[in-house]
Amino acid sequence: MTDPQGFECYLRDRRTAIDSALNTGLPTPPACPPLIADAMRYSLLAGGKRLRPILTLAAAEAVTERDRPARIDPVDTGSTAAMPAACAVELIHTYSLIHDDLPAMDDDAVRRGRPTAHVVYGDAVAILAGDALLTHAFGVLARPESTETPARQARRLRAMARLADAAGAAGMVGGQILDIGATDDRRAGRAGPDIGHAALRDIHERKTGALIGAAAAMGAILAGGDEETLAAVDAYSTQLGLAFQIVDDILDVEGTETTLGKTVGKDAVAGKPTYPALHGLTRSRALAAEAAAAAADALAGAKLGGRLSEITDWVISRRH
Repeated sequence: MTDPQGFECYLRDRRTAIDSALNTGLPTPPACPPLIADAMRYSLLAGGKRLRPILTLAAAEAVTERDRPARIDPVDTGSTAAMPAACAVELIHTYSLIHDDLPAMDDDAVRRGRPTAHVVYGDAVAILAGDALLTHAFGVLARPESTETPARQARRLRAMARLADAAGAAGMVGGQILDIGATDDRRAGRAGPDIGHAALRDIHERKTGALIGAAAAMGAILAGGDEETLAAVDAYSTQLGLAFQIVDDILDVEGTETTLGKTVGKDAVAGKPTYPALHGLTRSRALAAEAAAAAADALAGAKLGGRLSEITDWVISRRH
């Protein structure tokens, strides 16, 4: 049985630790021009759920808790080694939001409850701030620990490769391309491609699910999870990412700008393919619940506990 109050404390503690690490690790003048430093901080430190970095830490904790011998200090949860990866995934997520909001993409004026980066700094600075965050993410992961063993180095490099795959043409960028292709014709008043369930899921698994999957996988990799564990974490995070995107689509229909911190209703106006548009709200809620149940089954099969199941409940019940 979960403890909602305890989980809320867990989320607050992890967000605080993540925000502190992100703030400390960002470049500052004179190493970089003040304008780019300001623009990077503006979007990165604007709040947000921090789902992806929390997922990285929670996966590392779950694997560590399951696998460690009883003699190990229980305070050693695996979060310390996974923090650079947690920061890297949030840096990449924020870069993607900056670029998504640009006039050439989704043309959004509000993100996380305040004006988007291009509204504040202009398109050129916003693009460069996104580029800088993306580049910085891999710089964070590339730095070895002060006393890194060959085994830990191999895990770090594997985590870095997983994140690169998820963020690139086969993952998030590829999903954005598919989304643009499915939307631009409708936006121009032309008949768009016939998007069915399989095509819609492919878009979302790339655009949203790939980075969520990498977030969890990196935590498991850095905690030393074996191949069977990584397969279970992949199965869990695939279903979690699907549930997250379905709920996101539902909230774009039912939510408000005040609660979501971003413009709502734009998917329908733009003719974007979404779960409610394809299946309706009732069926979409059922599909989200099915994905959450499948995520729970993946955890149970691998005997992974910790906070991962609570993260699934959080994703499925969120209102923002």
